[in-house]
Amino acid sequence: MTQSTYQSLPGLFISHGSPLLALQQDAVVDALKRTAYNLPKPRAIVVMSAHWQEQVLQVSTAQHPQTWHDFQGFPAELYRLRYDAPGDPQLAESIIGLLQADGFAAYADTLRPRDHGAWMPLLHLYPAADIPVIQLSLPYVFTPTLLYQLGQCLRILREQQILLIGSGSITHNLAELDWQHAAAPPSWASRFRNRVTQALRSGDYDTVLNWRQLPDALRNHPTLEHLQPLFFIMGTGYRMNIIHSSFALGALGMDIYRFD
Repeated sequence: MTQSTYQSLPGLFISHGSPLLALQQDAVVDALKRTAYNLPKPRAIVVMSAHWQEQVLQVSTAQHPQTWHDFQGFPAELYRLRYDAPGDPQLAESIIGLLQADGFAAYADTLRPRDHGAWMPLLHLYPAADIPVIQLSLPYVFTPTLLYQLGQCLRILREQQILLIGSGSITHNLAELDWQHAAAPPSWASRFRNRVTQALRSGDYDTVLNWRQLPDALRNHPTLEHLQPLFFIMGTGYRMNIIHSSFALGALGMDIYRFD
């Protein structure tokens, strides 16, 4: 890792795409590797994934969470992958205390394995798996504003060399993906993505939090879970920069954003 002049680590929003990302070597993977190379090595990572939905806010306190292959129908080699980074129960408990002090009801979970939204990007960011990883649940009952406030609550962790990650997807309509021909992105997907990034880069976070007013919002997100980690990570920083932007399988946005 190179040394950095930054006093704290950023928040990252990562569009994690298909589980096949774990096996790929492409521009998205290069962007993830480059991102890690240009940051000081974190002392811990806290990640919210679109694939751990709960009614309540939970924090993984396991010392050795298992790698969960929470998908079906993919090549056998994908199921042999493991990401064995340890947890950090002491830090997880302190995060629960931080959340509770700020008015969030937060609970410990000692059993939850790591879903692919958490371990798959980390496999490329930090392949040595030697950094403790703590996962947060995605409370599906939280409004966008409440998720944003959750990010604001945990923003202080950035100053403690803790990397905050929201793992979802800037667009996510699986019914309209092109698995065979990987066509160019349809206008409804690129239009939504462009409006989101325009608002974020100008500091207009309210427009993104009121996401239903964005063009083709429901077509890009028939369900909201893959956009919700963005609301969370928006709360961790004041300034957004685009690390990577592309589409896969036609309409699946693969953007990566940095919040400082």
